[in-house]
Amino acid sequence: MAGTEGALDQARAMSFLERVMVDSAAAFSGLSTSIGARLGLYRAMAGAGSVTSTRLAEHTCLDERYVREWLAVQVAGEYVHYEPATATYSLPDEHAAVLADSTSPVYVMGAFTMLKSLYATEDALLDAYRTGHGISWQDHEPGLFEGVASFFLPGYSASLVQEWLPALDGVREKLQRGANVADVGCGFGYSTLFMAKAFPNSTFRGFDSHVPSIEAAREQADRNNLSDRVTFEIVPAEDLPPGPYDLITFFDCLHDLGDPAAAFRRAKQQLAADGSCMVVEPNTSADLLESMNPIGRSFAATSASLCLPAAVAQQGPHALGNHAGEEAMRAIANEAGLQNWKLALASPTNRIYQVRP
Repeated sequence: MAGTEGALDQARAMSFLERVMVDSAAAFSGLSTSIGARLGLYRAMAGAGSVTSTRLAEHTCLDERYVREWLAVQVAGEYVHYEPATATYSLPDEHAAVLADSTSPVYVMGAFTMLKSLYATEDALLDAYRTGHGISWQDHEPGLFEGVASFFLPGYSASLVQEWLPALDGVREKLQRGANVADVGCGFGYSTLFMAKAFPNSTFRGFDSHVPSIEAAREQADRNNLSDRVTFEIVPAEDLPPGPYDLITFFDCLHDLGDPAAAFRRAKQQLAADGSCMVVEPNTSADLLESMNPIGRSFAATSASLCLPAAVAQQGPHALGNHAGEEAMRAIANEAGLQNWKLALASPTNRIYQVRP
């Protein structure tokens, strides 16, 4: 309902308008950011020093007029530096680490390449919000799956082997000796393969219900010559094949399930006697006021358009969203018989739990 016009604080309204205009500018320019990533413009500028629009267009085999317009967006957003005396543009090394280097721990372009697919579901989301129906993972365009995999890749590369696994009691030692590992909801298999490379004495099985993701994961295993120790199978979380497994991992997937309790129950059944689960979830809180920051806002927005609709589509007993919080997840694990719950590590974006019977 609209407020009384006479009671409107014009100064506060203008202040809020400025904030919304900043968001609007970011939303519009996000398309140009995605275009820059997909066409290799940021990669072409990385380490190249000062370049003209003509040189950049020639290097990327693109139309100069469009490249010049794209560069104007980058300068306006302070992504790219511009030198008017020479009409040249440069991408600082620190910006290149975020925008161009997919091996960098601060690379973030996966978040932008997801946008095309997410915006394409807007009409379906309108229907979902009206009816309470879901939108399954399979209903999205392929660009979403690639973007999600790319988004999580830097975190896995920087932290999975170096920080997350060592934070779990006794797990790294088992992996070094030789362990049997199940990676549930593995997607493109990046998490599985990082572990496999680091622990050559162990065997790894990745599971996901999404066929194109498993096909991509198998290609990655072949490309990395790991198919002798790594397999990928099309299996939903609640149907995890028999183990026993020394470690069962869930990377940012439990909140997307319609029945995470069933996944936990199956995991408990298939754990080795001294095995454990590693649960990686967004570092979010059920307290909405704690999400009033850029990271919390990003997670909440993703949940409203992707995570929650995916869980609802499975018609299970839960539709958590990605900010249900630790207490809700812990209660579900406890219900499934996994009653030993430990927060092993927290980063600005993730919380890593070790969960055991």
